[in-house]
Amino acid sequence: MSEPRRRRSQPNGPRLQELYEDARRRYSRRGLFGVGAALATASVLPKTASAFEVPTVLLSTQNNGAALRPFGRHIAFGADPTRQVVVSWQVPANVKAPYLRIGTTPGEYGQAIQAEVRALTSDLAWQEREPLFTISPHLGKAVTQYYLHVRLNDLVPNTTYYYVVGHQGYEPTEPATFTTAPTTPRAFSFTAFGDQGVGYNALATNSLIADLGPQFHLAMGDMSYANDGEGGRPATDKYDARKWDSFFDQNELVAANIPWMVALGNHEMESWYDKNGYGGMRARFTMPDNAWDGSTCIYSWRYLNVGLISLDGNDICYNSDANLDYTEGKQLAWLKAQLQKFRADPTIDFIVVYCHQCTYSTSGNNGSEIGAQKRWAPLFDQYQVDLVLNGHNHVYERTDPIKAGKGTKKADIRSTVNPVKDGTTYITAGGGGESINGWADSKIADSYFGNVKDATATMRVDQEDGEEKMIKVTWSRVRYRGYGLVVVDVTPKQMKVRALTETGALIDELTIRRS
Repeated sequence: MSEPRRRRSQPNGPRLQELYEDARRRYSRRGLFGVGAALATASVLPKTASAFEVPTVLLSTQNNGAALRPFGRHIAFGADPTRQVVVSWQVPANVKAPYLRIGTTPGEYGQAIQAEVRALTSDLAWQEREPLFTISPHLGKAVTQYYLHVRLNDLVPNTTYYYVVGHQGYEPTEPATFTTAPTTPRAFSFTAFGDQGVGYNALATNSLIADLGPQFHLAMGDMSYANDGEGGRPATDKYDARKWDSFFDQNELVAANIPWMVALGNHEMESWYDKNGYGGMRARFTMPDNAWDGSTCIYSWRYLNVGLISLDGNDICYNSDANLDYTEGKQLAWLKAQLQKFRADPTIDFIVVYCHQCTYSTSGNNGSEIGAQKRWAPLFDQYQVDLVLNGHNHVYERTDPIKAGKGTKKADIRSTVNPVKDGTTYITAGGGGESINGWADSKIADSYFGNVKDATATMRVDQEDGEEKMIKVTWSRVRYRGYGLVVVDVTPKQMKVRALTETGALIDELTIRRS
């Protein structure tokens, strides 16, 4: 097969640490996360995690544990968010007896729960091609990152928990919080974006998440840009594993308290670790990964009346094809079975699918994905998927509802669509913080709230044979080149979808209501 054409504008270079520290001081919203009544007593503590007593001796004669502070706390739901949460964090060097303590009142925590340590070693030889950051000559031949994880099961629904993380020689004092999902119907919200990167734009979108206070956040791939190439091309990709340290430190402001549910992007294909390049992601994150034994960031879960599915778009991607067809049809078969299961469940009103690559987009940088259009979109039609969220193109774009590749009705800003008869709405939300992309037709205008510019747009699609095809479409309803995110407010039978700039200004609003 000939090599497909690729038009990807390279992201901005690394930002100065001083900018990050200044933004961290200005954007911190820690006070927002202490809200909520604390529910009492040990009866609400997890029952299945093992506990142990923390030793008091020092780590070693060279590394005093007190000098090694945990950082980059980030949490995720399990497949059942009413009872399952994973707490993850990082330490700058190997420590002894890492632990988590948890309780329902600040300062009152149970026994230490031992953390699982996942050490990720990256050869510096991988990172010598135009390194993103300066590499010290004293590092040796490799750098090892230590990621720690604690799975909490048998939590109590709709309960706010306080937690601290530490290790031998370091006793933590500053708690973070999370709240398990309720079991009875009520309104809730979640946010989503892709392509975040590290820097001041990413901090601005983080600040907006903190202001909104959603129940969870969807991170739709291309997260840290530690891999600054196409992904899956170790001979040419530029890579610095330590940029993940900056990513987690930057995001701790929100990710320590709001579960981040992660999907894979092409920049997560870090081919040095294993044949599919996902060994690094398995070290850093713990997602439900319940599609099959060994799946990475392919999973389903539900929050109240919404069934959610995370897919790996690299499996069907002709635009960046290093992992094309690597699941050998397994993901497609699982997707069909999971959609069927969700749609047959009368307690699930809405199905939301999120992944990195775009099924439909008119951006000229990565375009639309022919693999998603041919393999996934027919299933989205068949099982009446309500909303598909993507990143990949660094823009915001919303389609009219689509069936069989065609828009079914014009869905203006602040209108209502019915997925049962109208079809699926597709949203690209790739403005999480990295460099902004353009449109396939350079003459097309942005069209958003207060600045509506209806026009026929152009969709670029890389074909299976590597050729590029340009197609005129009429379904591109809202287009915005800038930073921001999507927030979805959910009630029974209704989802209100809004797109906001990084300062909170309205870009788009659509109501999805089933009937």
